[in-house]
Amino acid sequence: MPPRSAALRLVGAEQGCGQARDFVRRTLADWSLDHCGADALTVVAELLANAVLHAAPHRPAHPAAGGDAEIWLKLSLRRPAHLVCAVTDTSDDPPVYPHTSEPFDEHGRGLRIIDALSEHWGWTRRQPAGKTVWAMLPTDRRP
Repeated sequence: MPPRSAALRLVGAEQGCGQARDFVRRTLADWSLDHCGADALTVVAELLANAVLHAAPHRPAHPAAGGDAEIWLKLSLRRPAHLVCAVTDTSDDPPVYPHTSEPFDEHGRGLRIIDALSEHWGWTRRQPAGKTVWAMLPTDRRP
């Protein structure tokens, strides 16, 4: 099977999250990976939440964006059996994994959730600016 990928450009947090959910559902259905939907939707939601939270203050002025940070979501199907969910934002700041958190903390659980659901996750600095945070999910798990 050749590698597959699909990408979505998101501008604006409110519309973007709904568009991202629809994009993930449609893409996984097209790739016959509906069984990966719950984990992929959760991971993408956490990646996007972090991007919106941490990239929004940088807000590079994209003329059509109205001041919102531009974020890209990419899904890739890789061999032997992995789905890569990747979110690219405009912040150069690396993701910070919280080593401690309290049960009622409002922030700090996103990367823990991503870590729990993925086989691997990491990040890559982009040139000239920004970063991509990615998570690799197994596609061979069945409910």
